[in-house]
Amino acid sequence: MAGHSQFKNIMHKKGKQDAIRSKLFSKLAREITVAAKMGLPDPAMNARLRAAVLAARAENMPKDNIERAIKKASAAEGEIYDEVRYEGYAPGGVAVIVEALTDNRNRTAGEVRSYFTKAGGSLAETGAVSFMFDRVGLIAYDRKVADDEAMLEAAIDAGADDVVSGPEEHEVITSVETLAEAQKALEAKFGEPRKASLVWRPQNTIAVDDESGEKILRLIGLLEDNDDVQNVTANFEISDALVARMQG
Repeated sequence: MAGHSQFKNIMHKKGKQDAIRSKLFSKLAREITVAAKMGLPDPAMNARLRAAVLAARAENMPKDNIERAIKKASAAEGEIYDEVRYEGYAPGGVAVIVEALTDNRNRTAGEVRSYFTKAGGSLAETGAVSFMFDRVGLIAYDRKVADDEAMLEAAIDAGADDVVSGPEEHEVITSVETLAEAQKALEAKFGEPRKASLVWRPQNTIAVDDESGEKILRLIGLLEDNDDVQNVTANFEISDALVARMQG
């Protein structure tokens, strides 16, 4: 069995059609606006905003879009978004955490609940599954910036807890408290990372069969297509063959 990364959101990959890209940019802009509203509108002085801008750059979001989203935070007529976390179970007993930014809690809760029900899962109370995950910092670098040993040494010096080096990137894991300082130290050595943010890290993963795996991936796809949903994390492993089939 081959698992998805345990330290980043499990994504059901889709094509790069314009409609999907537009939806992605809208979600990125919403996070930028909320982050800027919660702190200073300067990425250098606001860790969450900096993380949001990094995520937007990684998806090639135009600079004008990023700046417009930041300015929107100070606009008097700007939307007010609530941060909401939903927790539930997918088929096979897999735990799922859904993070959303919404201007209508009732609408979003109803939609998220319907997705779980359609997939044969169930929405649970907040706190029902999050104890199976750790809240950690993640700093991701492209594989080519350093070899495994150099990245591990730099991460240790920066105060990180762990490094997972895969075929495409190095994932540096930190505590919530040390994320900002570790990011600063690593940027001084390797430049700007692909990503630097707080994520949910499963303490353990559950291997599921292809039938359950298909249902889980469809559930994740429905959740990620929702305009209000920002992140989806689950603690499961599926076969490479199923991943290839679902992505095909």
